[in-house]
Amino acid sequence: MTYQDTLARWQQADLPADLAAELKQLSPAEQEDAFYQNLPFGTAGMRGQMGVGTNRINVVMVALVTEALAAYIDQSGDAAKKAGVVIAFDSRHHSKEFARVASRVLSAHGIKVYRFSSLRPTPELSFSVRHLKAFAGIMITASHNPKQDNGYKVYGADGGQMIPEAVQAVIDGMAAVENEFAIVQDETEANVQVVDDDLDNAYLAEVKTISVDRDLIQKEGADLKFVYTPLHGTGQYIGEKALQQAGFTNYTIVKEQAELDGDFPTVKKPNPEDPAALSLAIEYAKKEEADLVVATDPDADRMGAAVRLADGSYQVLSGNQIAGLMVNYLLAAKKKNQTLPENGAIVTSIVSSRFASEIAKSYGVATLDVLTGFKYIAAMIDRFEEKKDYTYLFGFEESFGYLVKPFAHDKDAIQALVLFAEMAAYYKEKGQSFADGLKKLYEQHGYFEEKTVAFDFPGVNGHEEMAALMTKFRNQKLETVGDQLVLATQDFASQRQVDRAGAEKKLPQPKANVLKYWLADGSWIALRPSGTEPKLKLYMGVVADSQAEADAKLQNFETMMKEKIKA
Repeated sequence: MTYQDTLARWQQADLPADLAAELKQLSPAEQEDAFYQNLPFGTAGMRGQMGVGTNRINVVMVALVTEALAAYIDQSGDAAKKAGVVIAFDSRHHSKEFARVASRVLSAHGIKVYRFSSLRPTPELSFSVRHLKAFAGIMITASHNPKQDNGYKVYGADGGQMIPEAVQAVIDGMAAVENEFAIVQDETEANVQVVDDDLDNAYLAEVKTISVDRDLIQKEGADLKFVYTPLHGTGQYIGEKALQQAGFTNYTIVKEQAELDGDFPTVKKPNPEDPAALSLAIEYAKKEEADLVVATDPDADRMGAAVRLADGSYQVLSGNQIAGLMVNYLLAAKKKNQTLPENGAIVTSIVSSRFASEIAKSYGVATLDVLTGFKYIAAMIDRFEEKKDYTYLFGFEESFGYLVKPFAHDKDAIQALVLFAEMAAYYKEKGQSFADGLKKLYEQHGYFEEKTVAFDFPGVNGHEEMAALMTKFRNQKLETVGDQLVLATQDFASQRQVDRAGAEKKLPQPKANVLKYWLADGSWIALRPSGTEPKLKLYMGVVADSQAEADAKLQNFETMMKEKIKA
């Protein structure tokens, strides 16, 4: 079927008024882009631009993917239907509407639905699936994406994102739907139960256990001054409650960004990875001479931070720096309290810094590397619990996602918010700043620096162009990057590592379209097409004896790799 055939079907359908009006305004090029494919559904769910068409997210596509999920649950039996699905949503445009459509489609199948009446963070959704022993969860969010986007994330019974086999079942189910405009919805919502306070309280009770040293908070929490911004999203309601129950009260909310607004009017991108997103909060902090700034993204699964320097300016930390500081604080506290297990482990992604790994190693704690995507960290947690070979201590991704305790099985900015504030109190008690603590860790373990560069591949041919570029790198063996020899190449698609001498070994991670190069000085480079956006991501990590040397290395590697990618 051509995109023109699909377009004609939509033109003849009884669409909601907003979609029908938009459809009439599309130019021929816009028609092709809106209908040339179904918005891809993968292990991270479905995410894209809101609007009319099969390559957009809208009530029709939400009903379609939910119908496929419902069919999968039907096939799983009555117990699965009774266990049901938890649904939450964020502050984006149409999020509440999409959540209602999903709950009505599931209800029409006789599937139990637990739906929040107002917005909640992604980590609370993950927790709620586990707490209620539900079969699945749906989170309506595009996380940190721009305002024009929305998304549909699906979680399994363990509270982690769906496993590949279940994802394929949903994809097959979508293809099996003959008429997406005839999907039945239960307008009475007979099988829908609204859930709010009980789950909030249960989640907050778990968050309360995050604190490592409550006496420290009582001593220093009142004097610690910080600024918090939820970036117009879900973090404020639960985040403030979490901070206050931990004992932190001397903080200021960025009032302009505490307003729930899917247009995110005060930022270009509501992404704490982007230093510009913290600009307004830093202005607040300068006026109040606050010790730090913390920010959570719209669905509160990512946390960013900036810390005050001696000259009164603020340094925006990277996700890897935040993770390194957190790992050191947690492990030092456990060692002091004699609660550090002999088989302790942290879990991180193959494109995250080795900084936290080196810190963990100094405490006798192992690091296990998984593919990008927090579902792989969740799967490793499940493996630990089953095999008892390791004790989970911390998980993180370089993209500002952290999980302290696994009562949620996705990255959790609310947990991170509480731990980061406590860590600030720890340094304040020592008469130090975060910058002091970070410098000391660098002096002990080496100066680590990382950078991610994204290359856009939009439009109909974007995915083919990215695939061709990955094929080029696979066919043209990379011998050097800058002045550094490539010692080993890891191709996760073939699950194979090859060193300079030609010796091979099998990689333990599942297959994935990622290439990683290990360099002679301990630095590394990786290439990976994004799973949620039409982007090719270049990851770089260096280690050196000084900050200046690390910065110079990183700049050199970036210049060389950009030349190779654009050649």
